[in-house]
Amino acid sequence: MAEAKPAPRSPPSFLEVICKSSGKTRRFAVGTDARFAVSLINGRLDRGRGKPLASYIEAFKEGEEPVAFGPNSVLVDYGPGWKLQTAIEPDFTYAGVPKGVGVRPVTTRISTVTSPDSSHPAISFSYIGKIILAFILIFVLGAFLTLALENLPRLILFVKSSM
Repeated sequence: MAEAKPAPRSPPSFLEVICKSSGKTRRFAVGTDARFAVSLINGRLDRGRGKPLASYIEAFKEGEEPVAFGPNSVLVDYGPGWKLQTAIEPDFTYAGVPKGVGVRPVTTRISTVTSPDSSHPAISFSYIGKIILAFILIFVLGAFLTLALENLPRLILFVKSSM
């Protein structure tokens, strides 16, 4: 009998990003967007102690030039010796923000949908009435087509017999 060989160990399904501000390591799934990772890291920083926010994520290795991940980039592992870390002071301006200022994503909620002149809500009783009327017309058209298809064989026989 053949002995069973141990299965080769698969690479981890996560990436570790070192936060320069807090010194903590955060784990993310392979394929995570860099923007999401930065916003999650910044959201967990203790801002009471004045720690700077991360601006972007970069891959670094001793003796190599770092590789920066843009906001829409997917986090990847470059192999042995490469580590992912946050960068605090960017070498570029991001969305008009001056150099050295951390970028924090802002989430907004739209509470109501309004018309372009913002005088009244875009969803009104006439709008709902038009939608209901459209549904009624669709059902009437469907009923008409159903009756026509049910009576089509009779119509064909009538046309053939009259010829």
